[in-house]
Amino acid sequence: MSFKVKGKIVGSGELAVVEMEKGFIQSVQYSLAGSERITCPDDLWLAPALFDIQVNGFAGVDLNSGRTTPEEMEQVIMKLREKGVALFCPTIITNSFEHMAACFRAIAQACRNSKIAEAIPALHMEGPYISPQEGPRGAHPLQHIRTPSWDEFQRLQECAQGLIGMLTLAPEVDGAIPLVEKVVESGVAVAIGHTAAGVKDIQAAISAGAKCSTHLGNGSHALIPRHDNYIWEQLAADQLWASFIVDGHHLPPSVVKCLVRGKGVSRSILTSDAIAAAGMPPGRYRIGDLEVVVSPELRVERANSTGSGYLAGSALDLVRGVEPGRGYPHGFPESCDLDGDS
Repeated sequence: MSFKVKGKIVGSGELAVVEMEKGFIQSVQYSLAGSERITCPDDLWLAPALFDIQVNGFAGVDLNSGRTTPEEMEQVIMKLREKGVALFCPTIITNSFEHMAACFRAIAQACRNSKIAEAIPALHMEGPYISPQEGPRGAHPLQHIRTPSWDEFQRLQECAQGLIGMLTLAPEVDGAIPLVEKVVESGVAVAIGHTAAGVKDIQAAISAGAKCSTHLGNGSHALIPRHDNYIWEQLAADQLWASFIVDGHHLPPSVVKCLVRGKGVSRSILTSDAIAAAGMPPGRYRIGDLEVVVSPELRVERANSTGSGYLAGSALDLVRGVEPGRGYPHGFPESCDLDGDS
């Protein structure tokens, strides 16, 4: 079955027609003939496919199981494409060396298939060199948080066959800054996240080459000083990009509005932090060794701490984070004029 969709191109506002057949784009016309009679909503926008830098799992597949098969990777890729995501970074979180190594090996093995590899530009290693404090630690298992190690990182990179392209760590942890320098020199991007860092630690990480903040505004204490804190410091750092989880649970709409205005659209990254429950019904799921509960409102919390306020990834379909017309919590705030005119 073939059909055409007309809309405005994001960024330019130019009208275009996309011709589809059997779920695939066949052509894009930017010059509309006068005879074109295609009905569509006036507010329909057309955009390139999305790139999600933090995906722990999707559609029932846990990428942190250590047993991900090529067939499961293909399932994740196809389900993400249905949601508008063409590229993504499988994200492996804090665990024992053996378990993280198994996760990286399994995904690297799957990436030997060229069709899988073309959807995965890099892997994201989130932890285990993060803050052990309750709050900044988030859902990462305390027993596996450890001191930064260049030797361990190299061994994990070897297990991943060189595919690790991003490392999230806490810069205040002993040995973190020297590791940042070595990891950046090896060609891997470093992000600050799950941190309780002070100003000097954040600035030292930036000087060592850190370029991003992982899900800024989350992975933090429930209460922090109102002025001198690690969220403001990262937001103010022009050298840092920042990712945000816009699912209606991780950040209130007013906070999203301020964070994106502060960081600027050009340095803001929408990410899902999706777990295996994303794209699935509410219920109980696992991410690595952690059991989580997904509420009917698609809020994800640790199974033993429901109601605590601490989240454990999201069940977000990334496109819902930018989808106009639906409003929060299932889309970016409709009235969020990022230039500050309203």
